[in-house]
Amino acid sequence: MTEDLDKSLWYHSCAESVTAPSLMGEVVADLAIIGGGFTGLSAALHAAEAGATVCLIEADTFGAGGSGRNVGLANAGLWLPPEDINGHLGARVGSRLSGLLANGPNMVFDLIDKHQIACEPVRNGTLHCAHAPSGMKDLKRRHAQMTAIGAPVELLDRDAAVARVGSDQVHGALFDPRAGTIQPLAYAKGLARAALAQGANLFENTPATSLERAGDRWIIETPQGRISAPAMIVATGGYTRKMAGLDTPKVVPVHYFQSATAPLSQEQRSKILPGLEGCWDTALVMSSWRLDQAGRLIIGAMGELGHIGSFVHQGWLQRKLARMFPELADVSLEHTWHGRIAMTVEHLPKILQPDPSAMVCFGYSGRGIAPGTLFGKHMAEALLTGGTDGLPVPPVTSHSLPFAGLRGGYYETGATLMHLVKDQL
Repeated sequence: MTEDLDKSLWYHSCAESVTAPSLMGEVVADLAIIGGGFTGLSAALHAAEAGATVCLIEADTFGAGGSGRNVGLANAGLWLPPEDINGHLGARVGSRLSGLLANGPNMVFDLIDKHQIACEPVRNGTLHCAHAPSGMKDLKRRHAQMTAIGAPVELLDRDAAVARVGSDQVHGALFDPRAGTIQPLAYAKGLARAALAQGANLFENTPATSLERAGDRWIIETPQGRISAPAMIVATGGYTRKMAGLDTPKVVPVHYFQSATAPLSQEQRSKILPGLEGCWDTALVMSSWRLDQAGRLIIGAMGELGHIGSFVHQGWLQRKLARMFPELADVSLEHTWHGRIAMTVEHLPKILQPDPSAMVCFGYSGRGIAPGTLFGKHMAEALLTGGTDGLPVPPVTSHSLPFAGLRGGYYETGATLMHLVKDQL
C-alpha cells in the first residue's frame, strides 16, 4: 500500500467500499485513464455518463495517493486570489478559471448527492484564519479581490473568528459559505463506485509500465495487460510513477501531515468549531484543522514524516493543539499520516498536451478536491469531442521546472526549522 495509507484516519473511517481487479489481457476503449484519484475518477465517471467506453487503471487502490490523504476541504477557487491568477493567465483566461472554480464545490456536492456517496459531506463553509494580527492584511486583500468578482465571502473580525473557531489564537478570518468538508478517501471511492455503475472499466493494482502512440491509438502496457484507446488522460499528480514513453511532469514535491484525536466530548464539541467549518491559516508554514463526523479534531501542517526530523513536526503539532485548544492538551492523537502535494511555481494547475489525443494534468498545489473533479470532467469532454475551448486552462505542449527536487527540499527544510524553533500557528 502506497506509503502506509492504512495509518490514515480516512482509511479507517471510510464508509465507501469498492474494489476492482487487476487488468489481465487487452481492453479496447474510447478513453484510457491512468490514475485513480479525484481527477481520473471524475474523468471516468463523466466520460461513461456520456456513453464512452472507458478504461482506468490505478497503480495501487483508488484514492491511495494524494486524494486519500487530503485534509478534506472542498474549497471554491485556488490558493491564489483572483488578481494573482489573472496576472499569470491574463484577465480573460484567469476570470474564466475563477468562475469555473467558484462552482467547484457545487459540482462536488451535487455528485455526492446524485450518487449517494457516503463521505461525511458538511457544507457549512470554510474559515481562512489570520494566524497573527499581520495575517489580516492578506485576508483583507483576498476579501477585496473575491467580492469584486461576486464571491459571497465575509471578513470576520477577531471576536467573530474566535467564536467560530473556539480558540483565542486566531485574529480574524475570511468565511466562504460555498465551501465545505468531506471524507476525501470515501469521496474518491464513491466516484469509483459511481463510474463502475455507469459501465466504466476500472482496474486497481495495475501500474502503467509503458505507453506509446501507434497509428491512431495509444497503447498502454501493464504488468499483465494492455489498453488500446484513441485518447488518453494521465492523472497521477504528485504520485506519478516512471513509465516508458512519458516524461514525468516536473513538480515541486511538498508534503503535508495530519493527526486526529479521539472523538471529542459533546461539551468540547459545543465549543470547538461548533459550526463545523473547515479551517486553515495564513502562516508561512500553513496549518489546518477541522472536525469529522465522529467529532474527532483533525489537525495538520506542512511537513514530511518519512525522515529523521519527523519527531520535530509531531512534537510541534502536540504543542500547537494544546495552545489552540487548552482543553485538549492531554488528548491523545490516534492517527498520524502524511501525503505529497504536487506544486507548480505559479501555484496553478497545468494541462500538458504532448499530443492532440493525450492530456496530462498536475499541479493543484494542495487544492485537489473541487479542481480535480472539475478538470477531470472537462478533460474527458475535450478528448471525446476534439475541442479544447471548454478546458479550465489552455493546454501547453511542454513544461519545465528547474531544480524541482531542490525546491521541495527548501519547503521541507523551512517547515522543519519553523516547527523546531518557533511556536507559530
